[in-house]
Amino acid sequence: MPTALSVLDLAPIAPGQTARDSFAASVALAQAAERSGYTRVWYAEHHNMASIASSATSVLIGHIAEHTETIRLGAGGIMLPNHSPLVIAEQFGTLESLFPGRIDLGLGRAPGSDQNTMLALRRDPMSADSFPQDVLELQGFLAGRSRVTGVQAVPRGEGVVPLYILGSSLFGAQLAAQLGLPYAFASHFAPDALHQAVALYRENFRPSDQLAEPYVIAGVNVFTAEDSEEAAEQAKVAYRNRTRNFISRGPGGATLTDAEVDAFLASPGGRQLASMTKYTAKGTPDEVRAYLEKFASDAQADELITVHQAIGIEDRIRSVELTAAAMALEPARG
Repeated sequence: MPTALSVLDLAPIAPGQTARDSFAASVALAQAAERSGYTRVWYAEHHNMASIASSATSVLIGHIAEHTETIRLGAGGIMLPNHSPLVIAEQFGTLESLFPGRIDLGLGRAPGSDQNTMLALRRDPMSADSFPQDVLELQGFLAGRSRVTGVQAVPRGEGVVPLYILGSSLFGAQLAAQLGLPYAFASHFAPDALHQAVALYRENFRPSDQLAEPYVIAGVNVFTAEDSEEAAEQAKVAYRNRTRNFISRGPGGATLTDAEVDAFLASPGGRQLASMTKYTAKGTPDEVRAYLEKFASDAQADELITVHQAIGIEDRIRSVELTAAAMALEPARG
């Protein structure tokens, strides 16, 4: 059975563009993914990052859902310690009520931000410790089986909002296995523990009402173009821009020249940053297909969530389309 393919859209704000431009690009990307046969598109909660527009994740999901018809949409993920489980249950119950059968909820325990932003979010530094209990509380609200006496989440969708545990370490793998939930590993930016985490998850998985067998999603960066040189250039430009944003925490890093960025990437600190994108498929459709098939096999992944990182939205959409064709996805009908 072919590996399922999905998209993680980071809702990037490209140099010289606005958040509104980013949202329009996200609509176009989701529509392309829907036409091309992808399973789902996810959006991640990030804060205080001038180059990422997905901070109000549930609002963005609703906007994209209004402009698409069939593709599943969700959070990859909501950083649950930033919120009360009741509020997230209300948000995703609303989404499921409006767009039945199309909403996913991936959950992470990282802040999705820096230390000062954690304070601005009113987040307790110890809140990550209660993540397992918060997941169970949220699960109860979504299923109409509240663990809090006298409190229900309203609205609650008639259908199921499936939960996914996101992670980049062994903690998430252990929790997903214990709760019998699907596990999504952030190997597109945190590759080191991928194989160990997946093995741990599969070995310790316990069936649940939601899931009878383990299900693994692995993240991978993708640059697919008509020729290898074009894909390599797109990757070079995208990763230079990523480095500028990392250094400056925003578009102000554009003052760094390409030579300065390359010099940083050659330094010890830069090499560590570059290693975060270890799992990157780039090249022609045939080259990308070969990479993704091997990656999925090595990672024991049931599904790949692809992160198309080219700066220009036209290049990202083309990458989505070429990758789908190369992987023989079934285009959406209608």
